[in-house]
Amino acid sequence: MPDLRYPIGPFDYKGPATPAQRQACIEDIAALPGRLRESVAGLNAKQLDTPYRPGGWTVRQVVHHLADSHINSYVRFRLAITEDEPTIKPYQEHLWAELPDARTADNTISLSLLEHLHERWVRLLRTFQPADFARRFRHPEHDGPLDVDWLVQMYGWHCRHHVAHITELGRRESW
Repeated sequence: MPDLRYPIGPFDYKGPATPAQRQACIEDIAALPGRLRESVAGLNAKQLDTPYRPGGWTVRQVVHHLADSHINSYVRFRLAITEDEPTIKPYQEHLWAELPDARTADNTISLSLLEHLHERWVRLLRTFQPADFARRFRHPEHDGPLDVDWLVQMYGWHCRHHVAHITELGRRESW
């Protein structure tokens, strides 16, 4: 049985990306709002409140998690390119996903937020020069500094990863 936590496999950073690989990651980030909206189109409340795996978040929580996570990521990118090796603040995503708004709010709120956030984020990413991808930051949950190249690859994966949680659940449930 496949690992339902990682429908596209876990994130695997292989080192600095080529310009084409970076562009593909940026396109994954650009495409997330539309792909996410499409993945939840037509789902009813019961389906939105179905966990994508036993013990996992519901579809609704995944949508709201993407908004929470990508707001944080957008700030991390901006810090990394405007400050010297800043230390970013992590957050307890599993606790954020349990807050009442993440468990019950209409998904259209986070879908709309993601559309505007990603428009701004992708505009920024498309201005980056090679030196911007080499800028570094510190994440307290990782050993040593990370670079923006790692961050763009991780978030390109993150977009595909969570949409796959929803689409794979729909496929398994024949929605």
